[in-house]
Amino acid sequence: MLILLLALAMSLSSSACRADTRMTSNAPPETPPETPTEPSTEQANRMKINIRVGNEVVTATLMDSKTTQDFMSLLPLTLTLEDYANTEKVSDLPRPLSTEDAPPGSDPSVGDIAYYAPWENLAIYYRDFGYSDGLIILGKIDGDIEALNVPGSVDVTIELRSQ
Repeated sequence: MLILLLALAMSLSSSACRADTRMTSNAPPETPPETPTEPSTEQANRMKINIRVGNEVVTATLMDSKTTQDFMSLLPLTLTLEDYANTEKVSDLPRPLSTEDAPPGSDPSVGDIAYYAPWENLAIYYRDFGYSDGLIILGKIDGDIEALNVPGSVDVTIELRSQ
């Protein structure tokens, strides 16, 4: 019985404190966090890239992040993408990219373009893969990935898409 009375007293005390804080606080009411907005047409155009594979051009849309902006500063870029684990094409980059504000890892899917921070390389997935620590998604191929789903290495040129 004593325990029940103590529990009731603590509950009432806690409720009173919370109510008092709300009534005396000068802070503005909490507003919901801002939801991301769609990028403007100009920004969306700046976030598009072409990946030239032989005579084919594959387009991709990049996400807006510090890592992606750092990647874009390297463009145009000509790379030899090597096959890795029959899942992705990878290549070293000329320098490491910023990982500021990046997630601890990602779970890539077909068509994802990513930066693998531990190896400081670019990866383009042509098959689904599981979560990897240090993997930062940069963007996604807009359409067909088949130009990259070929055995062995492939030479590519990655450039900003012109308007």
